[in-house]
This record gives sequence, C-alpha cells and structure tokens, in this order.
Amino acid sequence: MNSSKGFRIQASTGIHRGDRDYQQDQVCLLHHAQHAGCLLAVVADGMGGRSGGRKASDQVMLTARQLFERFDPETDDPSALLRQIVEESHLVIKLTAVSAEQEPHSTIAAFLINPSGECHWVHAGDSRIYHFRHGRLVTRTMDHSYVQTLVNQGEITEQEALDHPHSNILMGCLGTDSEPPVDLHVVPRLSTGDALMACSDGVWHYFTPDELASTIAMLTPREACEFLIQKARTRAKGMGDNLSLVIVKLDPLG
Repeated sequence: MNSSKGFRIQASTGIHRGDRDYQQDQVCLLHHAQHAGCLLAVVADGMGGRSGGRKASDQVMLTARQLFERFDPETDDPSALLRQIVEESHLVIKLTAVSAEQEPHSTIAAFLINPSGECHWVHAGDSRIYHFRHGRLVTRTMDHSYVQTLVNQGEITEQEALDHPHSNILMGCLGTDSEPPVDLHVVPRLSTGDALMACSDGVWHYFTPDELASTIAMLTPREACEFLIQKARTRAKGMGDNLSLVIVKLDPLG
C-alpha cells in the first residue's frame, strides 16, 4: 500500500493457539475502502472460560470493523474513533456477560494510521503496542496490570515482572464492572524506517524490546510474524498462551 507521504506500507498479522485448548485471541488489519494509506490494526486477548473470552475478543473485532467503516480520515478525529471502539466494546461485552456462564473480558491494543502519516493508538489491559524506528524502540504502551504497577513503583524489575506469580492480574480491561482505561497516544508523523507492532502477552512475554526491534527491522512483516510466533512457541516450552500480533512497516518507495 503506497502513501502520499513517500513511503510504502507493508503489513501482516499472525495468530496461534499456543498450548491452550481454546483460541481466545483475535487480530485484524483493516484497510480503508475509500482512502489508501489509512488502516486500523487491532489485537484483543479474551478472558473468561471456554467461550467467554472468545466472545469478548470477537466483539472487539466486530465493533472496530463497524466503526472504522464509517470513519472518514479527512474529517473525523482518530482518537475519538479509538475511544469509541473501547467504550462500545466494553459496553457490549458487559451486556453479553449477563447471559454468559463466566465473565467475558478482553484487552485491546489498536493503532490507526492516517494517509497523512499521523498515527493514533489506544490500549487497555496487557496487550501492547510497540513503535520502532530504524531498528530501535521509540516507545511502548505501559500495561494496565498489577506487576506493571510494581515496576512503576520500583519494587520489581521488568525481568522480575515476567515471572511474578500475579503477572496475570489486570488493573483494567474491557467488560469489567469498572470503566476501562482509555490510554491514547499520538505519533504526529510516521516516516520511512518506522514500524509498529500490536501483540498479546503470549508474544511479548518471550522477547526483549531489542529482540523485537531487530527481528522486525531485518524481516518482512509476514516473516517477522511467523518467526516471532515460532520462537515464542519454542521459549514457552509447552506452556504457551494464545499468540496474536500485527506488524506494520513503512518502507521507502521504489
């Protein structure tokens, strides 16, 4: 996909059940029907029993598709769209919970790239978005999790957080009784050499930011998705979670 801003967009998604009995992750990459260079990437990690988690992550995808179809990048506010996706998904997941045997919840990590090269993102829970530039990490989202709180307070390190017994406790996500966090971020201008990745914890848990950055820099998005899933599966040693990711790279034209 070519953009008017002098770069070519390459993108791919990847998903794997890991060692779980059920696939509760969902991922989508949506290209705008009317505006070339406008795309929306969404990862959702569902939680809540056999079907509850999948229903929750499916709902995030459905809501994102419906709202993105009505989005006009020339007149509409991308951050408002992302906020609406979070809030509407949250509401519908809560409503479906009334009839579900176990409470369905979901994370979300979504980013939208406009034809202008502007990028907006939102996240809730412990699915992450990474922004790389020329093979180096620029920034990433901070998880809404108990262990991230401990890291922020200086009580444990990032490495200790990976193996913490309470690493699965989320402080905010979609479908809970409390309102979900809506953490928005804007990259005013993406350029050649930039890459974005959204992924569930089944992926990022097994890699350092440097490993992710170099893998994405060296490989095409499709190759990187396949490689990261395969490597995460190996490192999980038969205990791996569902895995889902989407990678977008901005390459020079020509």
